[in-house]
Amino acid sequence: MLKRLIATATLAIVSLTGAVLPSAAAPATSTVVSPQSRADDAIAWFAARNGSTAYQGYCEKAVENSYGRTGVYASAIANWNDAVRRGAAHRGDLNPPKGALVFWNISSYGHVGLATGDGNFWATSVSGAIGKRALPYFSNYLGWAQPNF
Repeated sequence: MLKRLIATATLAIVSLTGAVLPSAAAPATSTVVSPQSRADDAIAWFAARNGSTAYQGYCEKAVENSYGRTGVYASAIANWNDAVRRGAAHRGDLNPPKGALVFWNISSYGHVGLATGDGNFWATSVSGAIGKRALPYFSNYLGWAQPNF
């Protein structure tokens, strides 16, 4: 009802003043979240926690939380094995794109971090806390995969 009143008032003013309305209204704008902005948000999540020890032993939880998720995979190695099964794993590739998950086989749970797209990554357990380093840093690098969440 309010919109109808506003439209009627606008038309009355236009007819009184002789103003010309545009032939077509501008389309409504919408915000589309691109995969790149998701990656940027995930990287920002890690950067905001640089030096934190709160996620020690919970690397999978950290990468999931950086993407706004939790409880998707039981461990980093489960995440990696799923990527392999789906054909999404890039074995041994040291050039992951920004936002990709990078994996190591350093324990029975594995280890995972978040690629920054410039040869570096964020992860837990970097000198005992969340930190940023150059790939591969840890031993037994497996490769990378895009997040499946």
